[in-house]
Amino acid sequence: MELIATATFGLEAVVRREIEALGYDIVKTEDGKVTYAGDFNAIVKSNLWLRAADRVLLKMGEAQASTFEELFQYTKNLPWEEIMPKDGCFVVTGTTVKSKLSSLPAVQRTIKKAIVERLSNAYGEELPETGAEYPVRFTLLKDVLTISIDTTGPGLHKRGYRVKNVEAPIKETLAAALVELSFWRENRILVDPCCGSGTLLIEAAMIGRNIAPGLTRDFVCSKWECIDANIWKSEKKNAYEAVKLDGELDIRGFDVDPKAIDAAIINGEAAGVDGDIKFERKNINALSINEEGVVVLTNPPYGERIGSRDEVKVVERALKRLLNEEKSTSLFAITSDRGFEKKMGRKADRRRKLFNGRIETTYYQFHGVKRR
Repeated sequence: MELIATATFGLEAVVRREIEALGYDIVKTEDGKVTYAGDFNAIVKSNLWLRAADRVLLKMGEAQASTFEELFQYTKNLPWEEIMPKDGCFVVTGTTVKSKLSSLPAVQRTIKKAIVERLSNAYGEELPETGAEYPVRFTLLKDVLTISIDTTGPGLHKRGYRVKNVEAPIKETLAAALVELSFWRENRILVDPCCGSGTLLIEAAMIGRNIAPGLTRDFVCSKWECIDANIWKSEKKNAYEAVKLDGELDIRGFDVDPKAIDAAIINGEAAGVDGDIKFERKNINALSINEEGVVVLTNPPYGERIGSRDEVKVVERALKRLLNEEKSTSLFAITSDRGFEKKMGRKADRRRKLFNGRIETTYYQFHGVKRR
């Protein structure tokens, strides 16, 4: 089968590496998605382990469809009964962009009708749709139809540990990607001076402990008849056994807002990594780094959803000071401020365009000087 891991724009390469690390062959990488080969085990394993992907889709087919008749016939000819039982419940959602079939409701109705007719013919009776969910998703882009079944349900960012939120929290999948794109490894000190509700550091601790991000949640496909319950049992057992219990992590989170620190502590406990992260209320101006090789990773306020301009300026000056007071310190920061490099007093060693929600941002990477 072909599976599709959807991804936020700019994170496709991160998701691709995660899929390859799981042992699966990539078919192709496109904007917003990575297609790869896999079986039912791959569906289970991908949902349990992918950190930066948004969801995992089971691709049913791809074809040209410029008329409703072509759309209906192609959809009807796909083997839906191989996945859906007679009582399977499904809704059809999707997008149509630059296609002759521009009416979204009409496309949805046509796809639904084609699937119902196929399943009715296969099972020889009416479909009650009282069983497990099989969400059908499609894209029509320039008259090319891609149609899939969503195996995830609520997005993969729904880890289940975010019990308390603060204003404008970073998405868990993006946070995990930022950690993976940084220089941080479990033997280095990690600091977030603007930690908010702790998402960046919690994701880092889960990576450091090799905790599967989907280990404690359910997925829509966990109730599918076509996936043997023993696969779930086996893969979850493997994931529990893969958790690294030895060694210590030195991860530190600071924020001036006491409510943010309270939320971070509660969320860290819910994620099971509270023993690996020290959260402390502290003004960024009072923070000093006197150790070598520290990685500063942060999503500072940039005045669009949170933080006044004066507050942003205070944070920017403090980040410049932290970057320069110990030359081996590396700084990784995501911000929408296009003048961020100038404010840090140097060009970033690397930069990557990313979207934090709907806000276009840049992930700036300032590498510290290596010590012998």
